[in-house]
Parts: sequence; structure tokens; C-alpha cells
Amino acid sequence: MPAGAHAAGPGQRHVPAVADSAARRRLGALRAEVGKAVVGQDAAVTGLVIALLCGGHVLLEGVPGVAKTLLVRTLAASLAMGTKRVQFTPDLMPGDVTGSLIYDARSAEFSFREGPVFTNLLLADEINRTPPKTQASLLEAMEERQVSVDGVPRPLPDPFMVIATQNPVEYEGTYPLPEAQLDRFLLKLILPLPERRDEIEVLHRHAHDFNPRDLASAGVTAVAGPQDVAAARAEVATVEVAPEVLGYIVDLVRATRTSPSLSLGVSPRGATALLATSRAWAWLSGRGYVTPDDVKALAHPTLRHRVQLRAEAELEGVTAETVLDGVLGSVPVPR
Repeated sequence: MPAGAHAAGPGQRHVPAVADSAARRRLGALRAEVGKAVVGQDAAVTGLVIALLCGGHVLLEGVPGVAKTLLVRTLAASLAMGTKRVQFTPDLMPGDVTGSLIYDARSAEFSFREGPVFTNLLLADEINRTPPKTQASLLEAMEERQVSVDGVPRPLPDPFMVIATQNPVEYEGTYPLPEAQLDRFLLKLILPLPERRDEIEVLHRHAHDFNPRDLASAGVTAVAGPQDVAAARAEVATVEVAPEVLGYIVDLVRATRTSPSLSLGVSPRGATALLATSRAWAWLSGRGYVTPDDVKALAHPTLRHRVQLRAEAELEGVTAETVLDGVLGSVPVPR
């Protein structure tokens, strides 16, 4: 095999390794830059980069104190992009997120005042603490990349990405996101409690004057910008997918629809999301084609929030993770 070539994926000819590009180097540096402030969450960092490459949104779930907000703030500091944060509360109104018309007494006219959604990276902190009406105000922004006020559509900046956080253990006084809105998130990333060695490293940094409110003092700087993201997306779009791999993705999502533990399986939108995230991961890995292993690696974060368990299955201790494990174990892998 010639130097620089890789074995092809199922049904594909031998494909040369993707040439190293400035976009890949900078997106790789982005992952390292976030690691200067966030310890032990490499999978979540990679997931955020994949979502950025796909132009999708991310739901972060974890107990308090696992660096959800710090992770997003550090990602924003590592990118030369605009970022805003909204703390979702029960009294937050839709106009507080999208913006509203303000009457100007001097001109006797209404003018539009942009809300925090007009940015590149929007951190929606504790999104499940605000009522459905305000949650729904993000739907158009997330799907259409625009906000309509008084019948006038106003485009959002490009790139635009919503990173929402929620706490999985406190449900009193919260408003669970409906399935229609959950489906708008490309990935749901779970931030676990850190391993012992990672927790020691966290304490070591704090003992040596690490200040999570001053990321510049930790050496975090912008290593990529909108032009790098645009170039990376163009390169991801060239990643090849064999018909057998496409069939494998379809077989996986169709298997969720017939699972006896689920009342709601993955929709075709979920299948296209799994295709997109698998291509992005293949590109980050330096390959010009998608393998079944790429699909397996992204199945859980891409699909876990797109399935709904039956009540009796929940009572038996079944989780979305165990169902997806079963699906991945039962669907034949193309060779």
C-alpha cells in the first residue's frame, strides 16, 4: 500500500489519507486549549468541536460542579467569536432571549433591540428551569438560524450554536424539554464526575492560583475563528460514506423503532444527525471516509436524547444507554 494511504471503509476503494490542513490543526489546537482550564472532560470537548463542525447544538447534562459552564466559557475564549450567556429562570420571557420591539419616543417609531441570541455561541444555562413558552422561543433560532419579531425575520450570525445545560438530579420546579425540542439538539453530552487523578489535578490547579473567572491567566487564548470553522465544514463535506455504512446507520435507527423498551424511536432526522457527526469524527481522525466504528463512537451522544422509554421499562431500570447498547450489539456490522 502506498505511503499515506489507509485501508478503505466497507465497499470503498482505497482512499488516501486526508491531507493535513490548517483547519484541522486549528480545530485540534482548540481541544488542547480547552484542556488548559477543564480537566477530565475530553469526550465532552470533542463533542462540542464535532457539533461546531456540523453546525449543530449541544445539550450538556451533569450534576452541579462538573465544569459545565466553565467548559462552555473556555470554548468561547478559545474561539475568536462572540458569546453570550443566559441564565434561564422561571420568570424569563421569550423577548428576553430573542429580543423585542422598543418604542423610541424621539422618533415615534418602534425599533428592534437584539436579544442575547444574536451571537455565535449562546450558553443557555439550566434551560429546564424556564417555562415551555420561553424554551420554545429558541426553536426557530436553533432550526432556522433566524428570529421573527412582528413578522419580520432577522438572521442570526454565522456560525451560530446553542449550548444548553441542565441538571439531571434536581427536577423540582423544572420544565423538562419536550421531544420536539430535544430533537433539535445534535448531541447530548453527559459530563461525569472526574476520575481520582483528574480530581487531584483540579485541586492542584486551584492550589496554585487557578481562577476559573480569569481564563486568560490560565493561558487560554483564541486559536481558531469563523474562517477556520467554515474551512473545516467544507472539508468535512468531502468525507466519503459507503452505501454499506449508510445502510448500517439506517438499520441502527430502525432497530430503535422496534425496541420493546421504547415508546419512541429515532426519527430520520436522528439518522441524518448520526451521519453528520460520524463524518465530522472521521475528519477529525484524519480520514476521508466513514467507518462503522465512527458510527458506533457517535451513536450514544447523537441518539440518547432522541428515544423515549416506556414507563414499564423505566420501572425495570432500563435506560436509553442500555437500549442503545443492545441495538449496537444486535445490528450486523458491515464488513
